[in-house]
Parts: sequence; C-alpha cells; structure tokens
Amino acid sequence: MAMKDYSDEFKADAVDLFESTPGATYKSIAADLGINRNTLRNWVLRAREVRGVGPDAARDTGTVPRAAQATTAADADERIRQLEARVAELEASERKLATERDILRKAAKYFRRDELVMSRFQFVDDHRYAFEVKRLCEVLGLNRSSYYKWRAGREARDARQRADKRLAARIRVVHAESGGAYGSPRVTAELRETGLPVNEKRVARVMRTFSITGVRLRRRIRTTVPDPAAARVPDLFRRDFTAPEPGDKYMGDITYLPLENGEFLYLATVLDCFSRRVVGWSIADHMRTDLVADALTMAARTRGGLKGAVFHSDHGGQYGSRAFAGLCDQLEVTRSMGAVGTSADNAACESFHASLKRETLQGARDYGDADTCRRTVFAWLSRYNTRRRHSANGHLSPNEYERRHHAAKLTLAA
Repeated sequence: MAMKDYSDEFKADAVDLFESTPGATYKSIAADLGINRNTLRNWVLRAREVRGVGPDAARDTGTVPRAAQATTAADADERIRQLEARVAELEASERKLATERDILRKAAKYFRRDELVMSRFQFVDDHRYAFEVKRLCEVLGLNRSSYYKWRAGREARDARQRADKRLAARIRVVHAESGGAYGSPRVTAELRETGLPVNEKRVARVMRTFSITGVRLRRRIRTTVPDPAAARVPDLFRRDFTAPEPGDKYMGDITYLPLENGEFLYLATVLDCFSRRVVGWSIADHMRTDLVADALTMAARTRGGLKGAVFHSDHGGQYGSRAFAGLCDQLEVTRSMGAVGTSADNAACESFHASLKRETLQGARDYGDADTCRRTVFAWLSRYNTRRRHSANGHLSPNEYERRHHAAKLTLAA
C-alpha cells in the first residue's frame, strides 16, 4: 500500500494527542487515527528530537524498560528485606515479653504474702540458670553490679543469719521467763545482765523477724468516781512521779480485774515513786473504802511505817472519804490529789495497771474464776518487785534498784 501524504498539522496533532493521553501506546493511538503504529512512532521521535527530548520506548511496546525493571525488582527485594527484618524484630520482642512474663509469674509466686518475703537478689540468684542474670535484673529493676556485690557477701550474710538464730533462741528464753510480756528494751537489759553485749535495735529486729512480740493494751474501764462532798485536797505532786529516796512519796489507784462470768474483782495498789516498788495492794470484789485502806495499811507494814510520806491519788470517792482521810492522819501521811477527770495527774499508776493487765491477760478477755485471778495477779505483783525490769530504774527490778541505792549510800558514808 502506498504511503499516504499527511500534512504537518496532522502530524503535530497526532504527536500532541499521543503525548497528552495518559497511558497511551503507539498502537492504541495509531488505531484511533487510522495510521500505522511505526508511522506514529517516527513522528513522535522526530518531534522529540526537535525538542531535545530523549526517546521513550515505553509507549512503543507497552512494557517496562530493562533498567526500570531492574529498579523495580531491587525496590521489591528491599521491601521484602525490610518486612523480614520487622518480622524478626517483632518475634524477638515477643520472645522478650514472654521471658518477662515467665519471670514475673515466678516472682509473683515467689513473693506471695503468706510466705516469707525474700530478697529480690535471692530471686535472681535462684533463677539465674533458667534466665539470664541481665534479663532478671532488668525485669526486677535491679542493678547487676549490686546483685553481684550481694552475692559476694553471701558468707558474711549467712554468718549473720546464724548469729540471729542463736540470739533469737536466747530471746525466746527471756521472753518466756517474763510470761511473754517483755519487749525489746527489757529483753535487751536482761541479755546484757547475763553478759551478752547486744544492741537494742538488733534485738528489736530479731524479735520482728522471728515474730517474738509482747502483749497489747486493753480498753480501759472507768473506776474513778469522785465524791462531790469530799474536802478539797491539794496536788502536791504536780505530775512529778519521782522521789530522791525510798519512802518519801507514794501513789495509789484502783483498777478492775475482769472475770469469766462478766463480774469483776478490784485491785488497789500503793507504789513507791522512787523505785516503782509495789509496797501495798489489796484485791476485793468491791470498791469500798476498805479496798484502798487495806492497800495503804499493807504499805505501812512493808515499810515499817509511813510517817512523813506523801500519798498521791486521783479523786475517787474511796480516797476522798472521811475513813481514808482518818487512816492517813493515823499513819501520819500527807494526802495529795490530782485534778478531777485528768488521768495524767496519776499517769504512773495508770501505766502500772496497764502493764499488769497487759502482761497477765496476754490478750485474753478475762482471768477465769476469782481464785485464778487472785493467784495470777499475786504472782505477777511478787515477781514485779523481785525480777521485772523497769525502764524508770534503768531496767533494774524495783528491789534491785533500792538495794543498789542503799549500797551506794553506805559506800559514801564509809
């Protein structure tokens, strides 16, 4: 077929149509124009040469050039590598989280509240073969160097633990001899008395570790009922419960003793302010004046007389009665009373009675029957004077404190 003669305008429009149609190929545009594909291609290439634009073979065959194909393949390979790296990273992260989960699960069981709370370092040491030490320390928030330092001190630590166990055994003996009443200060004093130089803080720590505790205070019941008709008695103590010599100042109070049937016995005591020695006491099933009078009479017998001494009490009706005032006059004792309704003005006696019930009841609600109550309180009062260490006496018993005082006076006199 003879070549057709196309005008320059037609050629220019054909080239423009090709160039302006996105995704067009020589074949598709040539078919639309009714010309040969190669003819259109020659027109486009010639026009590009005139414009200084390089040839474009993409429209010729409808395929991607080899260079472009290589670039596209390289991009795909790079993308695959990135995805594989990301997958590997996620898998590593998953393994890390699984390890942390296993560590924390074991740690949660390891530190259960119903078991002895152990050191985090000990946990790392016990599981160092199952997990890396580094990983264990990271999960538990520990410094590896601190762990290794802790591990290096194992022998010294074991030696301290053995020493604590030995000390705990001795503390239990002292604690049992005190009827389970002594806390760390008195236990420390008792151990020092036996020749063991021990620190009170260490005793307190060992007692906490081995659950060796004293007994607790009970709720107080009011026993002081003032007599509105009683004559006013001045406060000669003014909350000074000390004395320079035995027999100078005494204080007294009443406390209740609960029984199993809901009834009570009542205890009246007389304490020497110098040594806190119980020089007189009386137990009865009533709170009449006879109760406090019997306690003061016993104190006079114990001391061989109370002439010139001061006796301090609260404003209970028993202490404000005419009968008790007459007994004090007979014994040549000067009375003293604190303010009405102020327990602090007789705080030393309040504290004494609180200690008595704390150490004899030991958490029980009552003493049982009346005979058991009398025996229990009698035994404690006797032991209180002869053996129980008192903080006000430098942790000496009242009798020992007075004995040393008399010995020191004799030494000075000599």
